[in-house]
Amino acid sequence: MSAAQIHRGPDGAGEFYSNNVALASRRLSIIDPQGGWQPLYNEDKSLALIINGEIYNYVELRERLKASGHSFRTDADGEVILHLYEENELDFITHLRGMFAFALWDNNRERLILARDRMGEKPLYLFERDGHLLFASELKGLLHSRLVPFELDARAVNLYFHYQYVPEPLTA
Repeated sequence: MSAAQIHRGPDGAGEFYSNNVALASRRLSIIDPQGGWQPLYNEDKSLALIINGEIYNYVELRERLKASGHSFRTDADGEVILHLYEENELDFITHLRGMFAFALWDNNRERLILARDRMGEKPLYLFERDGHLLFASELKGLLHSRLVPFELDARAVNLYFHYQYVPEPLTA
């Protein structure tokens, strides 16, 4: 799936594996080109994060988190997400300003959090079937998995042309 999206991040790739979870990212270096390789991890590596986008208020959040005792290993904007989650659990997302889509894996709780910015500027496509959950920033990534059937639903196409999006339950 990652190879199908190389054009989304030509500067490198990163992967994370744990039990039945795999995260992969393609890197387009903007902030912290030397240190912002993904996945990003918290101090004990119990949290792993891949992100597409930018956190606009990361400097302010970083300073507040440092004052609370958190230490950062990179200057990457996405690293604040890991520490916000440690501080605020699921309420952490309300503190973020920016354009983003990300996956955060909490190994201790065996919890996957997928999130997008409020306006949905960065895409996040999901597919769930038979106990498998796949996600990607492009449909091409999902189709490359060969688990996602390539079939058009005429009702969904009609709704897309009418509304410019496909409402539930026809999105999968």
